Amino acid sequence: MKPLKQFSIPFTGLKIGKHQFEFDIDNSFFDAFEYSLVKEGVLKATVELDKQETMLILQIHIMGTVKLDCDKCLSEFTAPLDISERQIVKFTEDGLESDDLEIIMLDRKESEVDISEILYEMINVSVPYVKFCEETGVEGSKCDTEMVERLENLSGETQHNNEEQITEDPRWAALKKLK
Repeated sequence: MKPLKQFSIPFTGLKIGKHQFEFDIDNSFFDAFEYSLVKEGVLKATVELDKQETMLILQIHIMGTVKLDCDKCLSEFTAPLDISERQIVKFTEDGLESDDLEIIMLDRKESEVDISEILYEMINVSVPYVKFCEETGVEGSKCDTEMVERLENLSGETQHNNEEQITEDPRWAALKKLK
């Protein structure tokens, strides 16, 4: 996972206080994850690391665009993303795990924190469950009308064929008489 090495923040040499880091996220980032919902995108992540005695507080802001496939017309479109989250990294000596999703437990012997998975999860979770071209908020973006009409025609023919099969079956005719 060499492309993800740049997403590690070495914190051992940092003074207590706030520090800024910037990361560019491109297609190579998404290629490093096997089953990513997002395959292409251009994003910039700004991380403010607040180093304290017993923990690190990460304020993460991600802005940019990702390419998604429309669930209605199947065409590819660009969707804007603007994500702001907080992540807490606590130091532990006995390898405890945290139940809180906002808290990451890190061994005291560690000298850097890898935020690639955190960024990946934030981006994928912010992708809408149902994706439509029209709902991107980008002016002029709309579904491919030719493809939508084609899909509607195909689904209409399928329903019509199913209705014909139902009326031809004598068992259904007998059941209709019971009404």
